[in-house]
Order: sequence, then C-alpha cells, then structure tokens
Amino acid sequence: MARSANDFPTELELQLLKILWDESPRTAREIRDALAGRGRDLAHTSVITTLQKMVDKGQLKQLDPVEGKAYRFQPQMSKKQVSRGMLGDLLKRVFDGSAEAVMLSLFDVTELDDETIKRLRRAFNDKLREQKS
Repeated sequence: MARSANDFPTELELQLLKILWDESPRTAREIRDALAGRGRDLAHTSVITTLQKMVDKGQLKQLDPVEGKAYRFQPQMSKKQVSRGMLGDLLKRVFDGSAEAVMLSLFDVTELDDETIKRLRRAFNDKLREQKS
C-alpha cells in the first residue's frame, strides 16, 4: 500500500523533530525557544497545537510532567527512519525508483568539495564490496 504524504512530517513537524533529535525530552517552551533561535518565531499555542498533532500521529511521545505542569516531548521516530521514508518516497514518485537518476540529480544541484567526493567514493566502494560478499 502506498504511503500518503500525511505519513511524513510537514516542514514545521520536521523542524520540531530536528530540535528533539538534538536533545530530548524537551518542554513546549524549550522547543519554542529553540525554534525562535533558528529563525522561526511562533506563538506558544501554535507550538503546543503542532506538538499535540504530532503525538496523535505517533511522531512524538508526550511524557508526564516532572516539575510543575509542563509536559515534555520526545521523538518516536529516528532521523534515519524519517530520512529513509521521505527519500524512498521521493525516489519512487519523482525518479520512478531509479537510484542512479537521484544520484545524478544530486551531482547537478550540489557543489561537492574534494573531501566529500572522497567520502562518497568510499561509500560506493563499501557498497560494492558488500554486494560481492
């Protein structure tokens, strides 16, 4: 069964997940402050509403308050899970499943320095060795 776009985090949800992947659990206020520090200043109620939607979707877990009445939130999905899912969806929908087309497009739109090219070459060589064994 195909995944719907709603299975993946929205842009704002992804920003919240990135904050929580850096450090969690965090309260809504801490998350809001971190968002503001990254140039996205939202109303506290907007952050709380989005966090609750993410809990409902299973993206976050809401932890009971330790001090006072502030709930804390932690991610229920890893960065690797999210990136694989979103990249896999992009691969299927945009590139008709062609990993080669994705890689060639990345080379067209990204500036690669020598060190990055060396790391990519090592990753390709590792993958080739893995497939031969």
